Amino acid sequence: MNLRSKLAVAFAGVGAASAILVGAFSYQTASGRVSEELDRSLLASSSEIAAGATQLLAPNPLTRGPDDNDHDEAQPMVAQAIAPDGSVRPIGGRPVRLAVDGEDRALAATGTPGSRRYEDLTVPPDDYRVIVVALGPGRGAIQLGIDVDETRHVLQDLAMRIAGASVVVLLAAALAGWLIARQITRRLVRLTRVTEQVSAGRRLDATVPTGGRDEVARLAASFDRMLGRLASAREDQERLVQDVAHELRTPLTSLRTNASVLRRFDELPAPARGRLVDDVDGETRELAHLVDELVELATRRHDEEEAAPVELGAVAERAAERVRRRSGRTVVVDADGTTVNGRAKGLERAVSNLLENAVKFDAGTGPLRVEVRDGRLEVLDRGPGIADKDAERVFDRFYRADGARGLPGSGLGLAIVREVARTHGGEVFAGPRPGGGAVVGFTIGAEVLLPHSQLDHAGD
Repeated sequence: MNLRSKLAVAFAGVGAASAILVGAFSYQTASGRVSEELDRSLLASSSEIAAGATQLLAPNPLTRGPDDNDHDEAQPMVAQAIAPDGSVRPIGGRPVRLAVDGEDRALAATGTPGSRRYEDLTVPPDDYRVIVVALGPGRGAIQLGIDVDETRHVLQDLAMRIAGASVVVLLAAALAGWLIARQITRRLVRLTRVTEQVSAGRRLDATVPTGGRDEVARLAASFDRMLGRLASAREDQERLVQDVAHELRTPLTSLRTNASVLRRFDELPAPARGRLVDDVDGETRELAHLVDELVELATRRHDEEEAAPVELGAVAERAAERVRRRSGRTVVVDADGTTVNGRAKGLERAVSNLLENAVKFDAGTGPLRVEVRDGRLEVLDRGPGIADKDAERVFDRFYRADGARGLPGSGLGLAIVREVARTHGGEVFAGPRPGGGAVVGFTIGAEVLLPHSQLDHAGD
């Protein structure tokens, strides 16, 4: 059973339950009111008959036809006098005898004036509602019955009408439930159809029906955004695979060439052997470096680190110390104590990549500078600088400017810097440095910046 059918059945069930409850309550109320009115009428009539008003027991000519010899229609009551000794004497009304039991005789013999009891009797083919009223010691009691067949027919007709109304309400509730369920689930059905198309054919360009402000509309909008991100991620994945295939082709071709030369290693002179080994070692290290950066970029391992208060200057100093050991270059760190709620390892990797990039392009002996000011980190060098056409693309994966074609590197270092900056709500930038060289760095988003004293409190 689908959701539409479930909603229709639920609406029908609620409607039917409501109709049955209302009908049962109405029937019970009507039946109780009729019974109370009947008992009051019997009590009043018994009092009048006890006082001698026997005309109440005479047939009513207004309800009797000229050829009607049946007194049942003209007079619905029957009255009897019960003597103190228990004997019964008809008083008038219908020519039938009402049964008298021990309680009726006891009431006639010893009952106080006005004491009464009600009972239901059947004198085929009619049913009667009977009242027995004591007249006092030595006077006996009056037993008065009234035919209730017509009353029961009325109540039965009322019950049939209530049952018919309940059936109508049930059908109307089922129809209304189906229409409402159809209206509610219409967009869900379309959304389900789209999801089935996506899951079956892996189509990420499917059109998702949106519109409205309810939960279904929010679900559709969220699904549409999810499809957009999946499509973008798939495009990025395809571009990454194509770029990786292109970048891996060069070192693999070089290694294959060197491998073929290694077959004649014994025939090569000593200097050639040394150059060959150095070439194989360099290509292997470049390939390993490329694979490491590719894995980090593809899996975004820096996103798995927990965020914590970090002083950006301390991160820059650790990265600078590593570059000093590897390259022997002087790196000056000038920081203002900017503190961020960030991922220390990811930030340190970003700063290291910026410094290694500066070392690669700045072949001089002058110092490299790292400046940290108000959530902005800059690495300054005295290399050839960055052309305007390259400034916007140096952070793309595997992009190589014309002047960097012959330099080592995977082309992924600055792409990782951009990913780290974006995870911290910032952006990357690159441009010329006054006096020559380049300025490359990233910013930190204002939402993750902390007061300078926050780090001290975190360490206490």
